[in-house]
Amino acid sequence: MSAIEVDRLVKVFSTKQKAAGLRGSLRALVRPRTLLVEAVQGISFAVAAGERVGFIGPNGAGKSSTLKMLTGILHPTSGTARVLGLVPWEDRRRLAYRIGSVFGQRPQLWYHLPAIDTFRLFGTMYEVDPRQLRQRISRLAEVLDITDLLETPVRKLSLGQRLRCEVAASLLHGPRLLLLDEPSIGLDVVAKQRLRDAIRLLNEEEGMSVLLTSHDAGDIESLCRRVIVVNHGRIVFEDDVTALRQQYLTVKSVEARYAQEVPTNFAIAGGHVVTRERYALTLRFDARTVSAGAVMAQLAAVGGLVDVSLSQPSLEEVIRAMYQDAGQAQAESGPRAAVARGAP
Repeated sequence: MSAIEVDRLVKVFSTKQKAAGLRGSLRALVRPRTLLVEAVQGISFAVAAGERVGFIGPNGAGKSSTLKMLTGILHPTSGTARVLGLVPWEDRRRLAYRIGSVFGQRPQLWYHLPAIDTFRLFGTMYEVDPRQLRQRISRLAEVLDITDLLETPVRKLSLGQRLRCEVAASLLHGPRLLLLDEPSIGLDVVAKQRLRDAIRLLNEEEGMSVLLTSHDAGDIESLCRRVIVVNHGRIVFEDDVTALRQQYLTVKSVEARYAQEVPTNFAIAGGHVVTRERYALTLRFDARTVSAGAVMAQLAAVGGLVDVSLSQPSLEEVIRAMYQDAGQAQAESGPRAAVARGAP
């Protein structure tokens, strides 16, 4: 059974819009203008059991709206979805026992109490056997490195410590699916990596599926095998992370160092020299025009090659390029909001 199955899911929000000026404001009281915004526009995708998938896109792309529908918080305008075999907005209570969720900016721990008190409360809410709960808390505390933090009031924890405790709280009942919405927002480099390592370990040990939204490319590279990119409520790309790189950024950089002086007339088909020093050079080439092997062969042919390094484009660059392409396509197709009714 798939962890998530989404078919042509649509979510339309309606908002009231004020008319400009005093006359317009008075008229709007009688005939308010309703603006319909399609936050999610007929998306379809699936997440297999045990799979780690990145669900990414710019602000306003429809990511959080989709996650809220998958947890049953929101009802869709149309379309269907099944999460662990259940329809979220029809079986929200039953689904809560099978999934965990972490929203980076929405804490669930009691602020003035130690995390262990919230863990015990959650254990009772999820009807976890007391002995199993103690074992589960001990294991999660070990994996997430929070053993020494359990008795500390949450208000005294750093952001990184608190988020690790938030993740532990979401996993106490052994969910089969973990939904993460910007889990590493505001964390430093060390705290981010510690959180990523823990999530990956629990996924591998327990077969728990993970659906992650994040603006941090490091989260996607460290945790996800496959990525779904959405923009303006539509899926614009769905494939593994490697394919994402290969399709959107094919320009690579090479740094080479020599034991002898670099020829001043060195050139390469499909590429260009970025910097040239006496014994080193840096060049860029398009992998669609010339292969990396051919570039290395030409560099070696100069003679006296001491060291060479090939740099792949960062995922930040890939995602930036995708957003630019998607934004241009959206501009050409027109806006996704329309006035339904109201005063002109």
